[in-house]
Amino acid sequence: MSKKWQIYETDEEQVRKIQEKYGLNKLLSTILVNRNITTEEKIRLFLQPTRHDFYNPFLITDMEKAVERIIKAIKNQEKVTIYGDYDVDGITSITVLKSFLKDRGLEVNFYIPNRLDEGYGLNKEAIKKIVDNGCELMITVDCGISAIEEIEYANTLGIETIITDHHEPSNKLPNALAIIDNKRKDSTYPFRELAGVGVVFKLIQAISTKLEIKEEEYLKYLDIVCVGTISDIVPLIDENRVIAKLGLLLISQTKNIGLRSIIKTSGYSKVDSNTISFGIAPRINACGRMGKAEEALELLLSPNINYVNDLSRKLNEHNKTRQETEKSILESAIKQIEKQHLDQNNTIIVGGENWHHGVIGIVSSKITEMYFKPSILLSFEEDGIGKGSGRSIPGFDLHDALMKCEDCIEKFGGHSMAVGVTIKKENFENFKKEFEEIAKASHTEEIMPIIQVDSKIDLKDINKEMVESLKQLEPFGEANRMPVFLFKNLKIDSIRSLSEGKHLKLTLKDNNIIINGIGFNLGNLAIEYTIGDKVDVVGVLEINHFNGEESLQINIKDIMKSL
Repeated sequence: MSKKWQIYETDEEQVRKIQEKYGLNKLLSTILVNRNITTEEKIRLFLQPTRHDFYNPFLITDMEKAVERIIKAIKNQEKVTIYGDYDVDGITSITVLKSFLKDRGLEVNFYIPNRLDEGYGLNKEAIKKIVDNGCELMITVDCGISAIEEIEYANTLGIETIITDHHEPSNKLPNALAIIDNKRKDSTYPFRELAGVGVVFKLIQAISTKLEIKEEEYLKYLDIVCVGTISDIVPLIDENRVIAKLGLLLISQTKNIGLRSIIKTSGYSKVDSNTISFGIAPRINACGRMGKAEEALELLLSPNINYVNDLSRKLNEHNKTRQETEKSILESAIKQIEKQHLDQNNTIIVGGENWHHGVIGIVSSKITEMYFKPSILLSFEEDGIGKGSGRSIPGFDLHDALMKCEDCIEKFGGHSMAVGVTIKKENFENFKKEFEEIAKASHTEEIMPIIQVDSKIDLKDINKEMVESLKQLEPFGEANRMPVFLFKNLKIDSIRSLSEGKHLKLTLKDNNIIINGIGFNLGNLAIEYTIGDKVDVVGVLEINHFNGEESLQINIKDIMKSL
């Protein structure tokens, strides 16, 4: 698949000024300039944020009302239930709020809907159970902003609700006691991109301020808040970066034995954003995907080391089951794609009988990544109803496209890049045709994947210290990707595929300098190139640790023959 390499037009004079003023190397200075981090305050905040960089939580709409009501519940020892989502953001949100309130002397209950039976968000049956249990105050975390009917139902049953959420609201808001969501249209808070757990963090910061509690009493939860923030793929800029940067420092010495245990069982030797994204998050998410979200929550809440270790093993088992289920559905989907030549379409829509609802979203992501086309996967049940997930490519609004297919759809929700959808089997073929026509009219075939390249560099100009300095840009994630560099006219010294043809391994030479290259999921290119070919490569610079030795290598994102 052809990819477009887009190289920044760097302001070299600005780079030189930053180098001289802050004592940074040219590579680091270049990346800061490319990302418009050029003023003294922006550079300090990006590289060395402190606890003093958090905004005043009372700038958030309804925060005062929420805090007063929770303080009342603490004083009167009311029955309170936290209603949360089943993903990492939801699990960490419940963990933080429940633990904080327990330290204030209030034991609270929690409710997590079962992903497979209840789906996302509030539902009336759950609210009835909560009310029957004697609950007087319900606090939602990472959900609730769209639950207009459900909140009204709770009101009729005499229960008050505080909503904390970070999703986009509609024009009408639920009739709750307080709604804390920085995406509210009337919000004046300086930052709107907090994760659900970030919103909870602001809530406990506000309660601490009102009760004149020491900062340490809410800052100590930054390890858990960091996990939820990075896992939810929110932009790691502004206040999210402060959370993530300080949180990572705390994770390395965390007192949460559940978090320590999951890091250990994940097999990662160091704690960084990769550890969270690929080690911690999949294991916690696997619980929710397999309908066992409570086990992930108990892992983060339990003080019993033996119980925690047992739960860690269960999380690993759930993750393995999730991986196996995902692999099976992916293989089945690819067979359909190849048999029906769907890769020649503008979109890829496939369905299967009783595919696991908890993982088809991941499979849709992989299909979109493999073919660079919008994809929707549907699981059909015996009643002829198909429930599924879709993922898109930049430049094609998936939610907008589904709005044009409403005659074929029972219901749907989501945003431009990811959706959930329900379709009757009898309407499946018509839906595929309509959706494909919409994509054709949008000329999705003309959209190319773009690789943003930070700078062109020569092998002779890089060294271990320079690559190590790039760690100052951590944590990497949404809106702060790992820097990508261009290397031109390198000679292939050796080349082969690994893992049964899945990955590409090669050594590259520039004059007398040789560097290793690894291209994950690029193994098919091994037959397109040969020793002696001159190539241009774009990739991430990293230090490879193998057999106790360290060496520089390029994690290759794309490769082409030199002109």
